[in-house]
Amino acid sequence: MTDNPFSLWVYLSQTPLLWLSVTLAVYAVADALSLATHRNPLMNPVLHSIWVIGIFLYLTGTSYTTYFSGAQFVHFLLGPATVALAVPLYENRERVAAAILPMLAALLVGSATAIVSVMLFAEAAGLPREIVLALAPKSVTAGVAMGISETLGANPAITVISTVLTGVMGAIVVTPTMNRLGITDFRARGFAVGLASHGIGTARAFQVDEVAGVFAGIAMGLNALVTSLLVPVAVTLLLR
Repeated sequence: MTDNPFSLWVYLSQTPLLWLSVTLAVYAVADALSLATHRNPLMNPVLHSIWVIGIFLYLTGTSYTTYFSGAQFVHFLLGPATVALAVPLYENRERVAAAILPMLAALLVGSATAIVSVMLFAEAAGLPREIVLALAPKSVTAGVAMGISETLGANPAITVISTVLTGVMGAIVVTPTMNRLGITDFRARGFAVGLASHGIGTARAFQVDEVAGVFAGIAMGLNALVTSLLVPVAVTLLLR
């Protein structure tokens, strides 16, 4: 026996498997609660997993680097999960092809609106230029957003935070907002949340309807491309 009652925890906390297990366990509980509430938007499992794990890391004094050494396997699975979106896309290819022109129009308007609106609001609030630049790509998936942020010379950490918050907020408000507006076409509902809230919004769309998920995945992918082209232009025009 050891005289240090925390020696076991010290050992376990340095084991990558612990943090992978914690991540999966917390998400499983959060997802079960979400399912029990009939997928209530406020019970988004990603949202509640974030704050529960965050508090746990804070209370245990665990650094993010240590945590990520175990949780990075989940991060790795994001790639295959994204590629897997091609399966429902292929199954609904005729429906997608029939809506290609409206999608392209919505893509250009939505992407430009997401970029310009946040930059103008940030400027009006008197935020530093670095913050404004970091917020510009908030509506694309985190990997692309960080790349854009680094290219602009902004802080990628702020970009990641704003991206995650955008995704979570979009996943929460999309269903009640669309219901309130009377929009029943799941193609439009899915495309809107995928464009505005990237992967987290896409996951929410798949929970609601497969067609919504397919169009959300398309919007997420296309918006990453368009945003990477539009952000430098917006920065040049708005922050001269």
